[in-house]
Amino acid sequence: QEKLVESGGGLVQPGGSLKLSCATSGFNFDIYAMGWFRRAPGKASELVAAISSNADNSYYIDAVKGRFTITRDNDLNTLYLEMNDLRPEDTALYSCAKSQGPLFSLAPHSYGAWGQGTQVTVTS
Repeated sequence: QEKLVESGGGLVQPGGSLKLSCATSGFNFDIYAMGWFRRAPGKASELVAAISSNADNSYYIDAVKGRFTITRDNDLNTLYLEMNDLRPEDTALYSCAKSQGPLFSLAPHSYGAWGQGTQVTVTS
């Protein structure tokens, strides 16, 4: 059974930092690209960042470029999202997801397994 469990969210002031983790089990983590999605209240879910299976390639939406970093540890079967200089507009439920192959896709329907999410709230 594929399992993805996020952690690391919380309440932070603007300009602060958080590091999210996504612990996985039940599948061969090192052969799948992974992504971080977020859903803000009243908005559609969006792909924030993605990383290929071997970490050679990554993707970020423009809104987080230079502030967020996606990484993975294939020995620990864990995905990370380091978030710096957080802004109120980053407030959302962040979820990790497993892609269908080693190369990431920008299409949400290409991700077949999802975690429950961890809440990130940025407010003063």
